Amino acid sequence: MAAESPNDKVLLDEIRKGSCSAFASLVRKHGRKYYGLAYRYTANREDAEDIVQTAFVKLWENPNVWDPGKGVRFTTWFYRIVINLCLDRKKKHREVAIPESFEATDENRSQEKEVCENEEKKLLAEAIAALPSRQKAALILCFYEGLSHEDAAKTMSINVNALQSLLMRAKTALRRDMQRYLWKA
Repeated sequence: MAAESPNDKVLLDEIRKGSCSAFASLVRKHGRKYYGLAYRYTANREDAEDIVQTAFVKLWENPNVWDPGKGVRFTTWFYRIVINLCLDRKKKHREVAIPESFEATDENRSQEKEVCENEEKKLLAEAIAALPSRQKAALILCFYEGLSHEDAAKTMSINVNALQSLLMRAKTALRRDMQRYLWKA
């Protein structure tokens, strides 16, 4: 059994001392999670990679920017950093990228069913991309990243009631957009 990895506070303390191995450990520990967040937000692999790389480089250049004394976990704080970079990227690039269609690996599925499911995924991705930024952030943090409402609210610097309101508005908009599609089909 592998030894338990050091917690984030210990890694950040080592990074503050200039430890490259602690930095590499922190990136290995959290990189995939933050890439997933950035990808869901941007729907573009290259942009997501750039955003996560930029976030970690900023952390390396100024490891004192996260203050554990403020009572916010590193992961919650870093979610906010990544989301802000996603929002900055969106301001620079007004186009909305649509994720690539996924190919089915099950050979027993009919092509028609596969085409319909891919179209639904594409439409859902378009509908999520069209949401206002705060609704999109709340949706991604809670449903894709699995954060609790409390952690997502802290990440977004809002209260839980405001987060729940954003989620309800996002779900209502998505339901409306998807129903429009189903009626046209």
